[in-house]
Parts: sequence; structure tokens; C-alpha cells
Amino acid sequence: MSGSRGTGRSRAAEGAENFPVALRVLPRELRVALRAVYDVVRVIDDLGDEPGPVARSGTETNTGDTAGRRVARLNAFATDLGLVWAGGLPDAAVLRALVPVVRERGLTQDPFDRLIAANLADQRVERYETFADLLGYCALSAVPIGRLVLQLFGVDAPAGSPVEQRADAVCTALQLLEHWQDVAEDRARGRVYLPADDLRVFGVAEADLDAPRATPALARLVRYETDRALELLGTGAAVVADLHGWARIAVAGYVAGGRAAGDALLRVRGDVLGGLASTRRRDVLRHLVVALASARSAPARFSQASTVRSTP
Repeated sequence: MSGSRGTGRSRAAEGAENFPVALRVLPRELRVALRAVYDVVRVIDDLGDEPGPVARSGTETNTGDTAGRRVARLNAFATDLGLVWAGGLPDAAVLRALVPVVRERGLTQDPFDRLIAANLADQRVERYETFADLLGYCALSAVPIGRLVLQLFGVDAPAGSPVEQRADAVCTALQLLEHWQDVAEDRARGRVYLPADDLRVFGVAEADLDAPRATPALARLVRYETDRALELLGTGAAVVADLHGWARIAVAGYVAGGRAAGDALLRVRGDVLGGLASTRRRDVLRHLVVALASARSAPARFSQASTVRSTP
């Protein structure tokens, strides 16, 4: 349920993200469906980020790369993606694997289109002036993931419903926490997701992001942004109690992964340049237990908050 950031690279990348928390405990048919979606998300992300060809993406380029070439690759993949719903046969292997999942689970095209739009935005927007601007980007890069997860589990979450709003908050918070963990990596790609007005308020220059260790001001800013993301995660975490069966377990896993990412950022005291803010599995498990226990003890808020096709 984390945001967009395929296949060969995605398997290696899974170990560092909270997505596989759900994969390891779900029944096989749900794991297969989630992997099919995850692989497409990773290919979209790679097409927007990587300097060379992406394995099995169906869109190869020369190793010399420019934003223009990445835009061309993303647009080509978007055309191929449309065939999944148009009844054609996509070229990309990951899209061919997605076809049966779309048919069986009723997935819509819009969330995937939004993810492509987020990566297209990355080719022309490298800075965000305000936190509100960044949240607008997360609406493209993160929110679609949660909506796909809800669709995969057959959750009844009409547009604008409390369930959808809480899931959106969780996904946005996860994306923000990922950005704060990846400040150095994003800077190396020429991108700064820390809002410019926050940089100014905390007295942080962009050049400070190139240092081997965070300045005290940068560390304070990262802690501030971490607290803000965790607060947003807390507002959305109530969605776990809205869900049932495997959907509850999976989304609780995502919430737990986000809280553990926050733990990692606070453990390095905001120094995301000099210390690796890596999420610890034991922290994820600890938060998972708490999330599920809280959901079980929460009073029912809706008579029909969600329905799921598979239950444990």
C-alpha cells in the first residue's frame, strides 16, 4: 500500500518495503493478485526513474537517457496498459500477467493511469514549494495504490466514503515516510521532496542535502516531517477496524510498516544522510499486533463498511 517508487528488480526491492508484509500471510490467490499489481507498479516507477532499459517492461531504450526518453517510455507503456481493458494483448509481460487479475477482481484503469501521471510529473517537477503541493503529488503517486488494494480485496469503498478517505491518508503517509527515508537517494536523482517553504523555515539549504551527515537543522526538519506523516498515518489507521478478513490483516500490515518506518527515522534522529533509516522487521510485527488488537476492540462504525471475497 506504499506509494509508487518491474519484475526482476521488484523482487529484490520488496524486502525493503512494507508491501510484502501482506504477501507473506495471505492465501496464494491473493498473493498472486497482489504481486501482479505490484510488478506493474514497479515497472511504471522504473520507467520514470531508471537510466537504462527496464527488464521485461516491453519498452527498451538506449542506455543514454533523458527526461524525454523516459516520457516516451511511460507513454508507450500507458498505451500498452490500455489494452488490458480494451481486450487486446499487451506487449509487456507484466501487463499480460495483470489481465486475469483485472478480470477476476474488477480492477479499474484509473489508478494505474494516475501512477503513470505521477511518473510523468517527475520528469518536469523536481521541487515542491509547499506541503500542500506535495500532497497533490501523493494523490497521484500513493493514493492509487490503496484504491487498488481495496479493489483487490473487494472492499466496498464508494468515492468519498470514510473507508476510502482513511485508506488515502494511510497511503499518503506511507509515501511521505518513504520520501523522508530516501532524501539522499532522491537528491542524487535531482529531486527534492522536502517542501521548499519548510526548508526555508528550518534554515536548510539544498546544498546541505549533499553533505555526508545531516546538519542539526536538517535533522530537525526530517523529524518534523516524520511527526507530520505519522500524525496523518494515525488519522487513517482507523481504516483497519473498518475492514474484515484478509483485508484487515493486509492493511494492518501496511499501517504497521509505516509506523516502523517512522521508528527508523526517529531512531537515526532525522540524520537520513549519515545513518540508514532502515525499517526493522521486529518493529513491523510489534506494530502489526497492536493494529490488529486495536481493530478488534474498536466499536463498529458502519453496518456495511466493507466486504471481501476471501476470508481467513
